[in-house]
Amino acid sequence: MRRVLIVDDEPQMVRALDINLRAREYDVATARDGSTALRLASRKPPDVIILDLGLPDLPGIDVIHGLRVWTSLPIIVVSGRTDTTEKIAALDAGADDYLTKPFLMEELLARLRAVLRRPPAIDEPGTVTIADWQLDLAAYTAAPASGNGEPLHLTPTEWRLLAPLLRNPGRLVTGRQLLQDVWGPDCEERTNYLRVYISGLRQKLEPDPAHPRHLITEPGIGYRFEP
Repeated sequence: MRRVLIVDDEPQMVRALDINLRAREYDVATARDGSTALRLASRKPPDVIILDLGLPDLPGIDVIHGLRVWTSLPIIVVSGRTDTTEKIAALDAGADDYLTKPFLMEELLARLRAVLRRPPAIDEPGTVTIADWQLDLAAYTAAPASGNGEPLHLTPTEWRLLAPLLRNPGRLVTGRQLLQDVWGPDCEERTNYLRVYISGLRQKLEPDPAHPRHLITEPGIGYRFEP
């Protein structure tokens, strides 16, 4: 049974989540503040955390930072804060997804299933398959997954852009983080760079670039790789 830790100080929200998750055979624990959440997570690590940002004792961002010191378990932020800057800050801190209140319970459940299906992050260079291509992150090569045909050429910049996405399958990586990693801190606002390069990667890797299956855009926030 999958264990979910709900961190929220709104009793009605906690009750609604608790009822819906237990009805779907999740094991549920709850915390009304950040300190309790960190203590519970360390004593009995859950499989996923659903976290509100507006907590009475600690900012939700600080809870994310505290968790990321020792664990990579999935964190879904569920918050009434709609400002894009808040969303990006939470994702940059290490959250895996962000859902704005109010939301449909079915959408939260779908996102919960998605993060729980996510394979572990690739800590060491390895191979990743995208559609018909097998990408080797150690050798920086892209070969047909079938073993037949010519290798695909990707530029050094394309590899630098792909690597953090491929190493974090299913996880949303912010545009600002990608721009800083690839082009440096002075280029964090050059979102046109990302649009151009992601479009080029889709042309090379996606079977249908106009309807991408693997390199997904989250408008205004960033990108994710879906295996």
